[in-house]
Amino acid sequence: MTSRLAIVIPTLDAGEGLGRSLDALADAEAAGLRTELVVVDGGSRDGTVRCALAGGARVVRASPGRGGQLAAGAAATTGAWLLFLHADTRLEAGWAQVAARFMAEPANRERAAAFCFALDDPGRAARRLERLVAWRCRTLGLPYGDQGLLIARAFYERLGGFRPLPLMEDVELVRRIGRQRLAILPARAITSAARYRREGWAVRGARNLSCLALYFLGVPPRLIRHLYG
Repeated sequence: MTSRLAIVIPTLDAGEGLGRSLDALADAEAAGLRTELVVVDGGSRDGTVRCALAGGARVVRASPGRGGQLAAGAAATTGAWLLFLHADTRLEAGWAQVAARFMAEPANRERAAAFCFALDDPGRAARRLERLVAWRCRTLGLPYGDQGLLIARAFYERLGGFRPLPLMEDVELVRRIGRQRLAILPARAITSAARYRREGWAVRGARNLSCLALYFLGVPPRLIRHLYG
């Protein structure tokens, strides 16, 4: 029997895309995964909470800030494995079988995994960005939170869990995990490209890269957040 999987999703006014993300998690049952689903809301004023409850999630309240919300969600669950997802990220069909195989391998209790990055946009700009992210993961070992993070609870807790950062909480934890203990799973995490379409592909991409560079230069995430937008 596969260990119980706790799925943690932080939200803040995320009602527009949350329903699709929750619907995609229905694959878990067919793969034999026993799951508990928790949405950690940071004070939404739209229909996020109603959407979460309708999708079968338990709602936990926390102060806004993704790092703190993720930590609160992990603390509110009991599963031996944790899967952290963004509210606008939808796992493709078959994800649960892939995750179950990773969880079933004893050596992976001291490793973590992310999914392949994909965008819900048919254009060439989206494909170029997907290839760039694949290179970043392969070469630098830096998957972001929009690729999900699958990790055994015991390993997560030994690492110290998510830090209460307003930004870069995903990069900070992945760096503690280390490149050699990270795997990219053969299933896609499909994320909304709305922000890229709204701001422009080049502008949004340059802003993301600038935020990462500033973080590696030691600029506090609370300051980088103003540039991220």
